[in-house]
Amino acid sequence: MHKRVSYFAVVCLIPVVLLAIGGVMGGAWIWAAWAYLTLFTLLMDQLTGLATGPGAPDREFPAADGLLLILAAAHFGLLGVAIAALSGGFGHSALEKLVLFFSFGLFFGQVSNSNAHELIHRSRAPLYHLGKWVFVSHLFGHHVSAHRLVHHRHVGTVQDPNSAPVGMGFYQFMPRAWWGSFIAGLHAENRVRRAGEYSGVHPYFSYIVGGVTMLIAAGLIAGWGGVLAYIGLAGYATVQLLLSDYVQHYGLRRQTLAGGKTQAVTQAHSWNAPQRFSSLLMLNAPRHSDHHAHPARPFPALGLAHGVPTLPHSLAVMAVIALMPRRWRPIMDRQLAALEK
Repeated sequence: MHKRVSYFAVVCLIPVVLLAIGGVMGGAWIWAAWAYLTLFTLLMDQLTGLATGPGAPDREFPAADGLLLILAAAHFGLLGVAIAALSGGFGHSALEKLVLFFSFGLFFGQVSNSNAHELIHRSRAPLYHLGKWVFVSHLFGHHVSAHRLVHHRHVGTVQDPNSAPVGMGFYQFMPRAWWGSFIAGLHAENRVRRAGEYSGVHPYFSYIVGGVTMLIAAGLIAGWGGVLAYIGLAGYATVQLLLSDYVQHYGLRRQTLAGGKTQAVTQAHSWNAPQRFSSLLMLNAPRHSDHHAHPARPFPALGLAHGVPTLPHSLAVMAVIALMPRRWRPIMDRQLAALEK
């Protein structure tokens, strides 16, 4: 495995082991998983400093796809363990279940979502479909269509429901982004079919039927308690994805040029977080400008160009602040004002 990919593998796979053992055994393993995904990550971001500079766009990373496959397989295995554990299958206490819920939810929201995002940008059909099913397992399958066909095309404009304008709080943004992306993705897929570019089964069929199938599977695993646990975990993971969209594009708008055309997407239209450790945990998702400039570029190759919009804290910390609008607005107003100078 290439040295750079091995860093991602170590950081991402440690919580897989902790969650798998903690979900079954309970005890200190549960707390270790939670601490790793929260306090330890925050500490390591401080100790390892900030990353700067370009990535390695011309280098091949064949091991990267292997890591994506491992993480996707781990996702579905951990989802089954989480449903069983939270519905009482392993005899955990109420406190242990609470910590497990947040620990599994953080992993699904930060690692599984980042992994699925990488997969749906892969050109190989098996990888793409694997990423799609990870999002379907979060009951958010339509994100696959909306992200690829709407968000990347219309980011930073009113046509993108996942780009928040200045002044919009997260609690206003969240329902708009979920439902807006559902409708926008559906319209985009219908346009593709009317143009004759694709004639297979409509992806929204698999999103909806797949989601219902997942709910039934949760019920078969652990009854109604399993269904409730599954809906809670899927909702928590989805809120984290929407928080990422909110934070990474808040207030950054593309200009309308002469003739009514919209300014091309540049690296100035995404917020970035240069903290090293959390970037490894989220497969470089915080290096968002480079991803929008080069959507097909594999995650180990993403870099941070000089002068890109940069968040004052890590993506995870800023997502927590976004839940507190009175703190969020002053911080981001200053960041936006600095960009205009």
